[in-house]
Amino acid sequence: MTASSTFGLSSEARNLHWLLTNLVEEVPGLLSVAVVSSDGLLLISSDPGRNAEARTAPVDRPTGPKGSAADLATVVSGIGSLTLGAAKLMDGGGVKQTMVAMDEGSLFVMSISDGSLLGVHGSPDCDMSVVAYHMALFVGRAGHVLTPELRSELRKSLETESTGSAR
Repeated sequence: MTASSTFGLSSEARNLHWLLTNLVEEVPGLLSVAVVSSDGLLLISSDPGRNAEARTAPVDRPTGPKGSAADLATVVSGIGSLTLGAAKLMDGGGVKQTMVAMDEGSLFVMSISDGSLLGVHGSPDCDMSVVAYHMALFVGRAGHVLTPELRSELRKSLETESTGSAR
């Protein structure tokens, strides 16, 4: 996150950026982090440059490594939807978190509020309990701040960022 990415944002948006930056810097082994709205739109990520690149690149051209924040947002949205459907089918109540352990890394998805999700792609050597703990801290701090107004502001700032980089 750069200082320019928070220029002109409200204090709530700057605080959310700060929380995300702190999560990325404090937890070893995080490759990419994204906050996704309930309708699947990326709100904020650990890699804003990749998001703009992914939005402006031609469809037939790869846009960076797998695991970039834009890719992560898509996966997080899909997993969130799938687990929500499974929980309803099984009368399991709300989904709090989902973890996918893979040979070459881990994927964590945690509910924030109003259907918003926090997604983290971790390296193969990340400590899953440390990642889950810090994600829970993030969710606890960000959940009450992530209002509809803030989500709208974050979406607009991503749109502005992507149109600014397309020039």
